Amino acid sequence: MSYLLCIETSTTNCSVAITNHERIIALSEDYNDSYSHAERLHVFIKEVIASAGITMRDIAAVAVSKGPGSYTGLRIGVSAAKGLCYALDIPLISVPTLLSLSKQVEAKIGEFIIPMLDARRMEVYASVFSSDYEVVRKTNAEILDASSFSEYLEQGKVHFIGNGVEKFSKICEHPNAIFISKKLPSANEMATVVYSKFSSGSFEDVSYFEPYYLKDFVAG
Repeated sequence: MSYLLCIETSTTNCSVAITNHERIIALSEDYNDSYSHAERLHVFIKEVIASAGITMRDIAAVAVSKGPGSYTGLRIGVSAAKGLCYALDIPLISVPTLLSLSKQVEAKIGEFIIPMLDARRMEVYASVFSSDYEVVRKTNAEILDASSFSEYLEQGKVHFIGNGVEKFSKICEHPNAIFISKKLPSANEMATVVYSKFSSGSFEDVSYFEPYYLKDFVAG
């Protein structure tokens, strides 16, 4: 069996899962509005290992959400993942944060999924995916206005999901917009992507891998 450890820390949700093939067999997360990664991440790793009834030596690879997202959150998750890969001599897998977030939506053929993460003020990190989670438009940092994403909204229903949705829903009145609020990336949606990358040997260089910040860190 290929047990894979999945780590998601790109937002306030500190989330860890154990997968076997494409199935989640253990999940621990702290789905709230405050950061608890430094305190909870390694606790959650121990919890999912125990819940799955395995040991750390049974882990075949570690997967981590690569970003974009919180600078500090991404640093904590990637540092932990790389440390485990070094210690266990196992490969590292990265998962685009917005891809796994999009997998919380089940859209119909012809519809779009736009995951968006808050990037302060009226800016978001956003990607556009088709109903089968193929990339339609790569990840950008963009300033929202009433006409944002109009080229997709004119084509049909668009599902917006993530913690950037609340501010966009206040300025977008298009009838094709579907807003899914209070959702954050979770390790629960990483399984299919991680297993596909593991099976194809799509691994990162543990020594040189860095999170995808998209923008430079600005101290707040």
